[in-house]
Amino acid sequence: YQRRVHGKQWYQRRVHGKQWYQRRVHGVLKMADFGELVLVLGDLHIPHRKDDLPALFKDLLVPGKMQHVICTGNVVSRSVEEYLRTLASSVHIVRGDMDVGQGLSDLPEQKVLKIGEFTIGVCHGHQLVPWGDPEQLANLQRAMDVDILITGHTHKNEVYEYEKKYIINPGSATGAYSAISTNVIPSFVLMAIRGSKVVTYVYELKDGEVVVSKSEFTKSRS
Repeated sequence: YQRRVHGKQWYQRRVHGKQWYQRRVHGVLKMADFGELVLVLGDLHIPHRKDDLPALFKDLLVPGKMQHVICTGNVVSRSVEEYLRTLASSVHIVRGDMDVGQGLSDLPEQKVLKIGEFTIGVCHGHQLVPWGDPEQLANLQRAMDVDILITGHTHKNEVYEYEKKYIINPGSATGAYSAISTNVIPSFVLMAIRGSKVVTYVYELKDGEVVVSKSEFTKSRS
């Protein structure tokens, strides 16, 4: 009965233990020969809206597994910022509208970095109206002159190509409620970048299981 209700992964994790489950999910991540791994997450809102990251997510976010961490902001607490900085040697965090505490208010509003052949722009996204609007995001992408634009604030994960560019929103890593929804699916994104190609994995926590979806994008040479 438990297997039918919770699904095969839940059953396998229950039988084989946490380490087996980590290897099962991290099988997607074992791409050392592919390129650089970039963890993308945001809108954690700890401890105001959620106490912590979901345990299944924390099991996956092992220090040293990723080369880069990009956070779209609204970490809210300094302890969360410090935790994120333990996950990789290259950590980039922008300021969200709720990042007003000591140390967090000094975070940059925007950031541009280069990984592989991609120029990546990061901004929380509350500055744009309507929030998450593709045309507004495209305008920001052009203004920042980047190949990939990463924003948050909507607490809804999205990965799509727009005007030959790539737009990513990792959603809320904790499933914290937003101004427009109380039913938020916890999610984060992992990018594997090599040269002009990026493979993107979206991790969602649904019914007690981690569900992974995959997409690819290649930078236009024109």
